Amino acid sequence: MFFKPMRLPLFIILCLTILFSSCSQYQQVLRKDDMGKKYAFADSLYRIGKYKKGLKLMEQLVPAYRGKPQGEKLMFIYANTYYNLEDYYLAGYQFERFTQAYPQSDSVEIAAFKSAKSFYQLSPRYSLDQKDTDKGLEKLQEFINQYPNSDKRAEANTLVAELRNKLEKKEFEVAKQYLHVEDYKAAIGAFDNFITDNPGSIYRKDAFYGRFVAAYKLAINSIPVLVQERLRDAKVYYNNFIKYYKDTDLAPEAMEFYQDIESRIVPLETEPTI
Repeated sequence: MFFKPMRLPLFIILCLTILFSSCSQYQQVLRKDDMGKKYAFADSLYRIGKYKKGLKLMEQLVPAYRGKPQGEKLMFIYANTYYNLEDYYLAGYQFERFTQAYPQSDSVEIAAFKSAKSFYQLSPRYSLDQKDTDKGLEKLQEFINQYPNSDKRAEANTLVAELRNKLEKKEFEVAKQYLHVEDYKAAIGAFDNFITDNPGSIYRKDAFYGRFVAAYKLAINSIPVLVQERLRDAKVYYNNFIKYYKDTDLAPEAMEFYQDIESRIVPLETEPTI
């Protein structure tokens, strides 16, 4: 039995022809030394979103066009190619180089924003080292200060708030961990520092509460000679908490601890002096 050869639809044949032709042309341009053709081809690849292929050509072009009129556009799309490929380390670096090399460019503002946003993208989850988060905050704040009227200002402020919240969460979780492992003195110090350093934090209520609980548990687990003084300290922390958060969900539980403090501290204060 014989099978007739399958006829491919004309559209598919056309697409395959263009594809192989384009690949062949790309290899030819990549191997040759004609910078003009490389530049035009790289630009066309960038426009259609073929970033990986375009990047290979741009890597050859950037040294040749540095300082030339065409270099401005090339350096921008070079940086933006890294950004579109989600290589944010190199994107941030290249956008930063662009702003330094072309401070009068019409694209300098968007380059400065994308440089800062690249560092934002590098920020890891809160439990990891936050060096890149600090860098992102620094760069975003520089952008906001330099371009106060930018239409990207609102987005930049939103990104700043996200990064600050991440740093706050890390600091708060460290304090909670001290409480969890029953290092109550360290927990009190960590919560105290958090409250001082982050007056507008969404974790502020929990930090006030955590500090009180740590002080309470430190008191009831102390040697007898220290209990009375530490119960009094815990009462101070309770009053600080209740001053701001008496109508919150944590208030009833805080009251239970406070009542236990009262039941313990009154006999101590009424004992006769020997």
